[in-house]
Amino acid sequence: MSAARETIDFPAAGVGLLGLPLDCFSSYRRGAARAPAVIRKLLCGGMSHWTTESGLNLKGHPRWRDLGDLPLSADDSAIETIGHTARRAVAAQTALLGMGGDHAVTYPLAAAWAERFPRLTLLHFDAHPDLYDRFGGSPFSHACPFARLLESYSQVRLVQVGVRAFNRHQREQAERFGVETIEMRHWPPAEMPIFEGPLYISIDLDVFDPAYAPGVSHHEPGGLTPRQCLDLLQGVTVPVVGADIVELNPSRDPSGITAALAAKLVKEVAGLMLTTTPAQPEQWERLQ
Repeated sequence: MSAARETIDFPAAGVGLLGLPLDCFSSYRRGAARAPAVIRKLLCGGMSHWTTESGLNLKGHPRWRDLGDLPLSADDSAIETIGHTARRAVAAQTALLGMGGDHAVTYPLAAAWAERFPRLTLLHFDAHPDLYDRFGGSPFSHACPFARLLESYSQVRLVQVGVRAFNRHQREQAERFGVETIEMRHWPPAEMPIFEGPLYISIDLDVFDPAYAPGVSHHEPGGLTPRQCLDLLQGVTVPVVGADIVELNPSRDPSGITAALAAKLVKEVAGLMLTTTPAQPEQWERLQ
C-alpha cells in the first residue's frame, strides 16, 4: 500500500493531471511507462505554451493542477492502486486526466466514474477495440480494459472511433456488449454520435496513422489525422468528467513527434474538461 497516493491534493471541482508510469500490461513492447515524464517535459520545458486552441490558458488556472506521477508497482496491484486513487478523485469532485502508460490504466480510472454515474458514456479513440476477454492469460492486459468495464458496469455506453484491427473474437465481444463502433473503413460517418453526459474520453495514440504518431508500440496504418480527432473533441459539449491519453512509447519516437501530439492532446482535453465540468462543488451533485 503506497502512502503517496493518500497525500495527493485533488482540486475540488477542478481538473487534475496524473501521470501513470505503467507498461507491465503491454502485450508486445515495453516503454510506455516512460511516457508521462516525456510528455511533462514538453509541457513544462518552454518548447510550447499552455494555451488551448480555444484560447483557454491552463497555466495558473485556479481549477487546474498537475498532481505528479502515481507510484505504481509493475504487477496486478497497480490496477487496485489506480482505482483507489481515482475513487478519491471522484469523491473530491476532481475531473482526473490520466497520462499513461499503457491502456490497462483505463479500466480502474473509468470504473471509478462508472460507479458514480451508472449511465456514463465512454468515447474511445483507438486502432484496436481492446475487448479481449483475456490476453496473454491476463484479464488486465492493455487489450482488455473495455471488456472489464462493460462486464462490470452494464449500463455504460461505449462509442469507439478509429478502429481498424478487429478480429472475430472482438467483434463477438462488441456485439455482446452493444458497443457502437465507427471503424476507419467507414470514415467519415454519415453522422457523429450524440453524447449525453457525463462523458469519459480515452485516447490511445495508435488511433492516429503512423505517419502522425510513429511512437507507439503497435503500428496500424490507415488511421485518423490529428485534425480529425481534434475536430471531434471540440464538438463535445457535455461534461467530460474523466479522460486518459495512453500508449506513447518514447523508444519508438526518436523525433519526438508523437510526444508533441500527446502534449497537445493533454492541453486540449484538459481545456475541454475545464469548460464542460461544473466550477462549483455543489453543481457536481446535480450531474446525472
